[in-house]
Amino acid sequence: MSDALNWSEIDTVLLDMDGTLLDLAFDSHFWLQHVPLTLSIKRGISIDAASQIIGDKYHAVQHTLNWYCLDYWSRELDLDIRAMTWELRERASLREDTLPLLQALRNSGKRTILLTNAHPYNLEVKLAQTGLDRHLDLLLSTHTFGYPKEDQRLWQAVQQHTGFDNPRTLFIDDNEVILDAAKRWGVGYCLGVSNPDSGRPDISFARHPVVSDYRSLVSAIAL
Repeated sequence: MSDALNWSEIDTVLLDMDGTLLDLAFDSHFWLQHVPLTLSIKRGISIDAASQIIGDKYHAVQHTLNWYCLDYWSRELDLDIRAMTWELRERASLREDTLPLLQALRNSGKRTILLTNAHPYNLEVKLAQTGLDRHLDLLLSTHTFGYPKEDQRLWQAVQQHTGFDNPRTLFIDDNEVILDAAKRWGVGYCLGVSNPDSGRPDISFARHPVVSDYRSLVSAIAL
């Protein structure tokens, strides 16, 4: 449970974006519905066939930086993924509990750092749509460093760049594999998000405490 957090021992909070601060419904719709539909129209094939092609390609690069790279997918699928992202930008939205969390962290003097695998263009579009950047101290895309969060080299690079202190850092993400990577690097506190997508059922975590509503943390942060 999230009550395992000792806020008096946490100085820095690293935060994922999609599914953690933003509703993952945008990405679910984009990659699982919009992209297959667009590909099916372009190639004159069924949506099921398009979904199978894309699913196989997704699986082949899962947990690598290419999985998150808009330009990679534009080349692989011969689609203008950047333009498609822009066209659907209004679907990007903050989780309802995001601003209460970020305000509480700022009021308590915690340093807040966005650490996302999202491509810089994807990040730019979502920030313009949601204004999320106004509530964070630093924003980092892993593409800047050349490794995804699943890779220990990323954690080394981010630590060198930000100077975060492992034992006094909390990392929040909706992906357990990524939380595992942070824990392996020695990040003191790791917290999962059990409801990243407002349109889908909750997910479970086997190895990390979870939260479903950040507002349940606010009173403890303020102590």
